[in-house]
Amino acid sequence: METERAGMKSVKTKMVLSYLLLIALVVTVLGASFSLLMWKYYYGSANSSVKQRAESAMSLHSRSLSSLTLNDQAHYMLLYMVEGGGSRLQLLSSNGEVRIDSEGFAPDIRYATSDVKAAMSGSAGSWTGVDPYYKERVVSVTIPIWNDNRVVSLFRYTSSLEQVDDMVYRLIQLAAIAGLFVILLFLGLSLFLAQRIVKPIRELTKAARYMAEGDWTRRATKRSNDEIGQLAETFNTMVSELNTRETLKNDFISSISHELRTPLTSIKGWSETLKESEPTEDDEELRMGLSIISKETERLSGLVEDLLDFSKLSAKTMELHPEPLDLNSTVRETVRQLAVREEKTGVKLVPTYGASPILVEGDANRLKQVIINLIDNAFKFTDSGGTVRVVTAAEKEQAILTVSDTGKGIDAEELPHVMDKFFKGSSGAGGSGLGLAICKEIIELHGGEIGIDSERGAGTIVRIAMPLFLEK
Repeated sequence: METERAGMKSVKTKMVLSYLLLIALVVTVLGASFSLLMWKYYYGSANSSVKQRAESAMSLHSRSLSSLTLNDQAHYMLLYMVEGGGSRLQLLSSNGEVRIDSEGFAPDIRYATSDVKAAMSGSAGSWTGVDPYYKERVVSVTIPIWNDNRVVSLFRYTSSLEQVDDMVYRLIQLAAIAGLFVILLFLGLSLFLAQRIVKPIRELTKAARYMAEGDWTRRATKRSNDEIGQLAETFNTMVSELNTRETLKNDFISSISHELRTPLTSIKGWSETLKESEPTEDDEELRMGLSIISKETERLSGLVEDLLDFSKLSAKTMELHPEPLDLNSTVRETVRQLAVREEKTGVKLVPTYGASPILVEGDANRLKQVIINLIDNAFKFTDSGGTVRVVTAAEKEQAILTVSDTGKGIDAEELPHVMDKFFKGSSGAGGSGLGLAICKEIIELHGGEIGIDSERGAGTIVRIAMPLFLEK
């Protein structure tokens, strides 16, 4: 039981981990994509806003500034260019030293950020990072001021990213919380789904274990119509079939024991009688005893042959020796062999042969075994005055053999099982219960089919169809 639980837990754990890994991967990819999108949107917007403000200011003032000295540019900046809105404006010399900013003082600092370097080279530049003087994250745009083809000064616009950082952090935090919630939600769902899948498997395992221990009454519960439900249904069908076969096997063992004991008792009894009889006694008793011993010995031989054939068929070791042969010849030979039973049984054997030759590729001895079994059954279940008909024909590239009788027939509920192994109907006739099952296997090994049609009190018809042998 512990092994079963460990196995089920292992399957359950694997399923949950698989689901969890998948959803974690999906959530991570979506979360990363969302965070990257928000990052680009907010920081891109901040950068664009500062750049637009700088370009707008330069388009208005660059002509006035280009002709002024650095000190006059500082004065001009404080009078006309300083605006509210949280942006900082700085005037830098051509080598990046701060001369004045929008706060009205000039900190002793020299910038060497990428935006300043780009402006010193003559083109506008932008940069995002921690300001080396104010120690806060900013986005900055620096634009050069030209005079006579040289850069005389730099105007640097900066905007704090504190609010943007806070907004982006909150969004990423919310995305992480949402992702964690989704992962936990799917973890719960995966546990629920895994439990629903594992539970019927555990029940199937338990039922199989009980069955292995000999309890054939156990059945699996079908909880759904999916593959697991179909597996439970198939398992129950298999158990029912095995139960039926087990019953048939037990009945067969009981029956075959009786069938073997009866002739052995007769042989033993008559052997002792003949052994103790006086030499002067009438030979009639001797002949009768020997006749009984011969018949019972033949009966025992037939039972043993059936068991041997069944063993070979079960192990799939029966070998055929096929050769082209005329079905009419094989049937005719068998009918002549069994015709002697007409006088003893009072049943007439009537053969009808199709136009020769009806060529099939088969093992003559095995086909003869089938024909003997079918005719013998027909004689066995047909009362005196009845008729057994044997007909051969060729139809649509098939060789057809039909054995019909006017006997007792078979009950409708027994008809589907007459060719099952070990099955013995309610007729009470002796035998191993393997004859028709062996016939069916032999015909199928020849690539043919065998079918039985019968009705209680109206006789039985057995029809065999085999492929014709077509000469190449």
